[in-house]
Amino acid sequence: MDDRPNLTDTDLLGIYLNDHLAGATLGVDRARLLADAESERDPELAHAVRPIRDEIAEDRADLLKIMRGLDVPVRRYKIVAGRLAERAGRLKTNGRLVRRSPLTPMVEVELLRLGVEGKAAAWRTLRRLADADDRLDPVHLDDLLERARRQLDTLERLRLRQVTTTFRQADDPSGVRPVPQGARS
Repeated sequence: MDDRPNLTDTDLLGIYLNDHLAGATLGVDRARLLADAESERDPELAHAVRPIRDEIAEDRADLLKIMRGLDVPVRRYKIVAGRLAERAGRLKTNGRLVRRSPLTPMVEVELLRLGVEGKAAAWRTLRRLADADDRLDPVHLDDLLERARRQLDTLERLRLRQVTTTFRQADDPSGVRPVPQGARS
């Protein structure tokens, strides 16, 4: 047993972790949708997202284990509300009525990256609390934080790739962009 006391306000932590659990659930769903939707349109993107999708699912499972270790009950209504909000968000206008917009994969990668940023913040918060709460494993939290950093690096590379793909495609499917007047040196 460790000498660290359990000084964490469990009620506030429960609210915080349930909010992150709802976000993690959305992240798993969004990563799965992105990998599946792009499997035919952009196999390279789908291939790159699949390992992140699997890791996000593992991270969600780890969060649930941490919550159990802290005796934090899961508030299912937050997960349901989050899923409903995510589905409503899919109704956004994207410049296309029938077909999938070229913006969609780029925005999906950006949203996934934002979710991983939030997850990393949660791991950093829990890591800081681990100094005062022996129910939290600092080594495991360091590992989770490192994995989130790797995911962020990969998602940023994918985001930059999508920026080029999306806007080149939007201007001209051939990828040839005219030089604007006055821009020549």
